[in-house]
Amino acid sequence: MFDIFKQIYFNSIFYDKKISNFYNKSLEYKPSAYLLTSIVKFQTKKFNINDFSFDDVWINQELNEKHLSKLNNFFWLFSLDLKSSSAAVQLVIKNWIEINFKYNSKNWNIDTTSKRIISWLSNHRLTYENSNEQYKIDFNKIIHKQTSHLINQIDKIQNYEDKLSSIAAIILVGLCYKDEKNLTTKGLDNLKKIIKNSLDNFGFPKSRNIKYSIIFLKYLVLIREWFKESQTQIPEFINENILQLGQSYSFFWNENKLDPLFNGNNISNNNEFDLYLKRLGYSFKNDNYEFSNYINLKNKKINLIMDLGSSPNKKFSGDYQAGALSFEFISNGKKLLTNGGYFNNNNFKLNKLSRSSALHNVLTIDDNSSCKFKKKSNLKSEVKEGLKVFKKEIIYEKDYWKISSAHDGYQKKYNVFYERDIEFYPKENRLIGLEKIIGKKNLPNLKFDVRFHLEPTSKIMKTQNNKSILVELDREGWKFTCENFEINIDNGLYFGKKNNFIENKNIFISGITSSHDNIIKWEFVKI
Repeated sequence: MFDIFKQIYFNSIFYDKKISNFYNKSLEYKPSAYLLTSIVKFQTKKFNINDFSFDDVWINQELNEKHLSKLNNFFWLFSLDLKSSSAAVQLVIKNWIEINFKYNSKNWNIDTTSKRIISWLSNHRLTYENSNEQYKIDFNKIIHKQTSHLINQIDKIQNYEDKLSSIAAIILVGLCYKDEKNLTTKGLDNLKKIIKNSLDNFGFPKSRNIKYSIIFLKYLVLIREWFKESQTQIPEFINENILQLGQSYSFFWNENKLDPLFNGNNISNNNEFDLYLKRLGYSFKNDNYEFSNYINLKNKKINLIMDLGSSPNKKFSGDYQAGALSFEFISNGKKLLTNGGYFNNNNFKLNKLSRSSALHNVLTIDDNSSCKFKKKSNLKSEVKEGLKVFKKEIIYEKDYWKISSAHDGYQKKYNVFYERDIEFYPKENRLIGLEKIIGKKNLPNLKFDVRFHLEPTSKIMKTQNNKSILVELDREGWKFTCENFEINIDNGLYFGKKNNFIENKNIFISGITSSHDNIIKWEFVKI
């Protein structure tokens, strides 16, 4: 009901009047389009506007929502060559303005509107220059009107990326129209707010989401470059947060060139962003082995990266995965052991599966995850019952690594604690794990599993004596064994690529608890 009233209000003359305040100033700062290469995928092949027909395109009702959004955000302008006719582009925009000068729910949504503003201003050679005075007046009016709409809605935006995109658009308008400094101030105030509310003391998202850390970095660098290019003083808080986010970027990506699949992350391939940062003179380095409760132990050939963080507050848990104490193991640039990845919420069942502890290299009890989730009305789910990591011990020496940690995720339901020790001996290429199920009283018979997910390209087979499993990855061989418990191979799903899945294999240990404490020992050794 609220959404219905909201749409009625947005379409009313009262709202149109509210967002129509406009001072007829000219566009002064004209941003370079190449600065958008961090958030826009530029095509190598460029097209000419005359190759396309835009007749009646804005009133075409046959386009699906996805194509309609792409058309209306005008990011396709970045695919046009400079030989394209600015008159033809401006005619397309003029027709758009005539049809959409008032709020339209189909193409005035937050994401589309902010991208459209950024695209129109960044492609000024085609969208603005060499135009007549009436066109410029109409262009300036609709830019400011859309910006007022974003300012009105900014506090209601939940998605990190949409909010950052909107803030960036507001700031850019303030920089481009020099007399509109109040827009720059409003944009910066909202930027400070989202940083304060969303990032922890390390400059890392409170959601523990690695992907959002990179998104924050991309937008802050972009905004900083706009300030720099427009010869406007760069706010110090932007410099400070870029430095912190750069530490995060270096920790998770620069050293490994692989994406750790924890807490909503997918394979992203940031090589182009690396080149972008290099061109603009940014260089980040982080030699620490710990960052915001993630551990990354490494030498020239091996990486062992582990999540030792407690679950986030439920308001930040929309993409959190129940993988506390899970780890990934990388040998010579290839993941021997990988978590299962993340499937976004356009398919609730797959999203729920990808958030379970069973999709991580970690122990589960009685087929339950270490956290409980509850479904929200918008098909998202959030943490209902979280966990606390209460132990963290790390030894990081040349010939011996050890990570020891524990959490209380199974304490409430089963009255047990889960403790994990991971040891690695670099000279022997030997990885050893101890999984401990610890109870204050004698334990009931509880089923447990420990899973180890493999890259889909891995080859795997069980030996004839059923006591070990052999894994081949990129011509490297590893042998897995476990003392006193049954080991098997199972089929699984791998969600490493965003909103996609393929089959993979996983090794799993299974058993039943007994007595007071239970210790499951396993080992991977290179052969």
